[in-house]
Amino acid sequence: MVALVSTVAYLGLDARAVEVQCQVAAGMPRFAVVGLPDKAVGESRERVQSALAAMGLALPPKRITINLSPADLPKEGSHYDLPIALALLAAMGVADAEQLTEYVAVGELALDGRIVASPGVLLAAMHASERELGLICPAAQGSEARWASGVPVVAAPDLVSLLNHLKGIGPLPDPPPGEVDEPDHGSDLKQVKGQEVAKRALEIAAAGGHNLLMVGPPGAGKSLLASCLPGILPPLTAAEALEVSMVASVAGTLEGGRISRTRPFRAPHHSASMAALTGGGLKVRPGEVSLAHLGVLFLDELPEFQRPVLDSLRQPLETGKVDVARANAHVSFPARVQLVAAMNPCRCGHLGDAALACSRAPRCAADYQTRVSGPMLDRIDLHVEVDPVSAADLALPPPAEGSAQVAARVLAARTLQTARGVRSNAELDGELLEQHATPDDAGKQLLMQAAAAMRLSARSYTRMLRVARTIADLAGSEQVTRIHVAEALSYRRQAPRA
Repeated sequence: MVALVSTVAYLGLDARAVEVQCQVAAGMPRFAVVGLPDKAVGESRERVQSALAAMGLALPPKRITINLSPADLPKEGSHYDLPIALALLAAMGVADAEQLTEYVAVGELALDGRIVASPGVLLAAMHASERELGLICPAAQGSEARWASGVPVVAAPDLVSLLNHLKGIGPLPDPPPGEVDEPDHGSDLKQVKGQEVAKRALEIAAAGGHNLLMVGPPGAGKSLLASCLPGILPPLTAAEALEVSMVASVAGTLEGGRISRTRPFRAPHHSASMAALTGGGLKVRPGEVSLAHLGVLFLDELPEFQRPVLDSLRQPLETGKVDVARANAHVSFPARVQLVAAMNPCRCGHLGDAALACSRAPRCAADYQTRVSGPMLDRIDLHVEVDPVSAADLALPPPAEGSAQVAARVLAARTLQTARGVRSNAELDGELLEQHATPDDAGKQLLMQAAAAMRLSARSYTRMLRVARTIADLAGSEQVTRIHVAEALSYRRQAPRA
């Protein structure tokens, strides 16, 4: 007899259908799992056998073969435990094989028969919804699965409870729906004293989804300014929140099925590897740039990152996705992020201060800043100098305007951009860019002069138009004028030459 149970294989944010086939036949006793399983899947034999023993069941003294079809698709992860156990129970006649064809099953098994959490349940639920099937998953992830509409969810704490539910002996309750957390606004701009130019640049970056680089000495407030950004960004829409949660589900960081409307804010340490930043590894997982999807990726101490690691971000910043190529798989993760970076002007950090600067200035500044490649800097729309804050500034009372007031202006600007058919001005391109970001005659003349003098690349030219459009949106102007272009150009700096 051959019993069949449906499950999934995760390739990026794509859940591929996998059929678990179990055959119990006469022959020498053995338990084999075939179909390109990785080590975690191969070890499921021991977990399944121990879980059945905890129920008081012993494997039949026959040849047991588990095939994971399609056999040429690599299988990774511990979520195959539960479908393998169910297929085996159906082949043994303990479970109803026909009833199990109505479900997709995912979950890891403990040795005592408990069904424990595994990454990717939300993707499995979306896959089950597309196939009009139910989902069997761990009880701890029932709320997560409920986010997929129209999916009958069976969230079981252990195998015994699951079998009793399927037989109608002890029905399991429906899992509670997942909760939506209130947006976390983080630090408030009222905490920032002085730094009016930097705060203006932060507002423009938030309003248009532009990349931002802050350059200044240690203790000037660069990290504090970056931490204020989530508080002025618009909250995620329902569709965006679900998209972000799917990435978190694959990474195994979606706890209790709770979805947040706060945009992600990721701040990896400068020692992060390329796989940690862009994704990959032995078992391909999303990196920091994907975990920050539709949010902010903050890179502090930018030149301290390894140059190949930084340059690996160049393609994701342009395309909004990461393609991880391996010999046996090609996986794509979304990576539409807003990059915010901070750096010191030189290694000692005190360039321009005669009392504190090192003896190698200004040569050390050129050496330090050129550790970031020109093409990488070319992808950053706004470059702002953050001056040190004096004791007199720190003694002043908090500013009257905080994150709430700035967030209102940012939301108004984003509303205008949504009406144009884009999420933010950073996505304006082609005909939309020509239609909405072309400046008036005076602005066009200034832009032409600046492009020639600053030797702007085609990418820089396009990004200047987008920034000018955002500044016009904040001013409530339908037309991009000379003053908007002039402010946009003031945030552009040329990288020092080595």
